[in-house]
Amino acid sequence: MLFPSDFLTRLEYLSIISKRVFRGSLLAQRRTMQLGSGIEFSDHREYTPGDDFRYLDWNVYARHGDLLLKRFQEEQDLHICFMLDCSRSMGFGEPPKFDLARQLVAALAYIALADLDRITVLTFSDDIISEFPLTRGKARILPLMRFLEVQQLSGSVTDLSRSVQGLFHRTRSAGLAVVVSDLFDESGFQPGLDQLRHRRFDGHVLQLHSTKEADPALLGDVELHDVENGSLRKVTVTERNARAYKKLFDDHQRSVRDYCRNYNLGCTQSPSTVKFDDLVIRMMRESGTLHVEEESRI
Repeated sequence: MLFPSDFLTRLEYLSIISKRVFRGSLLAQRRTMQLGSGIEFSDHREYTPGDDFRYLDWNVYARHGDLLLKRFQEEQDLHICFMLDCSRSMGFGEPPKFDLARQLVAALAYIALADLDRITVLTFSDDIISEFPLTRGKARILPLMRFLEVQQLSGSVTDLSRSVQGLFHRTRSAGLAVVVSDLFDESGFQPGLDQLRHRRFDGHVLQLHSTKEADPALLGDVELHDVENGSLRKVTVTERNARAYKKLFDDHQRSVRDYCRNYNLGCTQSPSTVKFDDLVIRMMRESGTLHVEEESRI
């Protein structure tokens, strides 16, 4: 079952951890703010290090000890686009990479919606396939989950560059783009990420793989099935072939990490066997906002 009965409860827990234990939303550091520029009070938001103390609600702090900032209508919400790879290679693994990818999109979207940000989801393979339009508010998580549940694997290849062009056709303003994919793109993942950077999008790459992709443990005569184009090929796998494949896989993973580090993009790599909430908490911890004295509470 993609979304078990306790899924929403687990999402709410992650949202609370993101705001309280980790001193602000997992995505809050990328928000552009104009706090205090408006005249009409809208809501409160958790204090994030670097925020202007002038806009703290000192009455709330005196009564409850909570650091909350007053949020006005002119505050610029963070627009977050989740780009979800639904090419056929995402169906590989036990459990499939596609299941974890959809759970991660739902979890991160909920955290953003709870923080009053706006989100949209685009599914892609060789081009944009479907769209969950720009929305705001925690109540939108149920329609989003229904949208994610009905998504199916499709397309013959992965083309991130063309799909990013589809994103540009749908939005005029830059924001945060979260790419959730295995990045098995024959033309290379770099051109698509280059385009995001050049359009001044902040980026985070969530790259998933199956344990069998990392270590197929194949020797002898085997028949290989390309899940994206459907072709079959009979090959003899020697130990030398196995070592060469392992090097190619490791090099690909390393190239993703190096690219993201060189261009200051967020990067999370994980096998599909990891639980979605464990991976989100790992992302929080790696964001550098976790306080050592609070880590034992998780």
